[in-house]
Amino acid sequence: MICIAAGAKTLTLAATAFSLSWTHSVEKTRWEERWLAGPQGLTVVEGRVEGSGAGMEPPPDAVLRDGAYVYTPHLAPIPELVLAASGATGSGWTLCPLGDAMGVPDTDACLTLGETAAAPVRISACPAADDEGAATHR
Repeated sequence: MICIAAGAKTLTLAATAFSLSWTHSVEKTRWEERWLAGPQGLTVVEGRVEGSGAGMEPPPDAVLRDGAYVYTPHLAPIPELVLAASGATGSGWTLCPLGDAMGVPDTDACLTLGETAAAPVRISACPAADDEGAATHR
């Protein structure tokens, strides 16, 4: 499950994989990442960028596929992903639940995050039900 905290609101998505996409504020090109949520945290499993420049050069092992450079990041899981919400970039991030890491995004369930100036948006793997219960009874 995926937990999204934005301001005073927390949303739980019944998915273990999601895509996160945005438009680069300078180059105006689309960037997309695929993420998995698990017991170790969040793991990025694929990146796609539709161009290069201004700090968004694709890595050397990227392959041009369907108009985007596709690559596999080799990074350890992180406890949470923090997205700034400045409202100054013209758009926010789009988060879409996936059936699996390489699945097609469920566009009917996509969320727009960080579009206006606000506190950062925090995305994490939700604690297991047993962990929540244990925390509640402390």
